[in-house]
Amino acid sequence: MKFQLKGNAGKRNIDMTPMIDCVFQLLLFFLVSSHFEEQARMTGEGELDAHLPEAAAAMPMTMKPQEMIINISSIGEFYVGGEAYTEPQLVARLERANVDNPTNQSVVIRGDEGADWKYVARVMSLCNQARIRDYRVAVVPEAETPQ
Repeated sequence: MKFQLKGNAGKRNIDMTPMIDCVFQLLLFFLVSSHFEEQARMTGEGELDAHLPEAAAAMPMTMKPQEMIINISSIGEFYVGGEAYTEPQLVARLERANVDNPTNQSVVIRGDEGADWKYVARVMSLCNQARIRDYRVAVVPEAETPQ
């Protein structure tokens, strides 16, 4: 039996609605994600503005060890945290700091301008004796002279 097809019956109709819907969803996704990427670049951290709750005993997840500052007076006295230390007391304090922070304890040595260099060198030697390798001498940079 032979069937007669009408003129339009042989053509297939493609429904474009799902394809347009998919294109709009992709467009929306890329617009939203590019906004977050731009915001992350501007803040430098990649995080959104969030208001964190307060807690009395909160501690950071990774705590950076506190830098020890050793001040040397003009007559060669050692001060840590406002307290005067003798040389043996300073050795004990440095060794305790190294035990508390074995690999990343840092020391800043601030010698008075009128102090002899031997006192600064002695504190450096005490740091080496306590196995603290991250120490540095603090100075005030000179002001640039106009030319």
